[in-house]
Amino acid sequence: MKINGNAVKPGMIIEHQNALWVVTKAQHVKPGKGGAFAQVEMKNLKSNSKLNERFRASEQVERARVEEEQFQYLYKQEGKLVFMNLTSYEQIELDEEFVADKAKMLRENEEVTLELYDEVPIGLQLPKTMIFTVQETEAVVKGQTAASSNKPAIVDNNIRIMVPPFIDQGEEIIINTEDMTYLKRNDK
Repeated sequence: MKINGNAVKPGMIIEHQNALWVVTKAQHVKPGKGGAFAQVEMKNLKSNSKLNERFRASEQVERARVEEEQFQYLYKQEGKLVFMNLTSYEQIELDEEFVADKAKMLRENEEVTLELYDEVPIGLQLPKTMIFTVQETEAVVKGQTAASSNKPAIVDNNIRIMVPPFIDQGEEIIINTEDMTYLKRNDK
């Protein structure tokens, strides 16, 4: 599907130079002279190389047709992560490197969205927020709570994040999976 060069946004997958690229950054520029353009930073989905490209508003860019399907994470085995398609019940194995940093957030039976291009997985999306239990955190020292400082905490799967001082060990918290930040306490 063709789109205008100025319609490119982060997260889009486009076909460029006979390869698939995921847009990581896009800055739209309207100079005083000349036409508007988008300054785009992209990452190659196969080689992980980066490319900076400038797309004019008048240019056509090919957006890849990506299908999204719901999968359930089952287990990890010998560096591979096993997922099950929730509609066909077929299982698929993905390298741990493919999932990258998101692997540490996966828990058994967690539902995720796999992005497929020609039935080949090219991306994985976690839910926007996930609930974790605080396993370890420092005790609050009286008088330290006046400043709006956060303290380190370790939650399920040994993930380290910063939490507000009022969060204690054993509490459930909600984490934003996109930037690994604390959102709020989970009020059941």
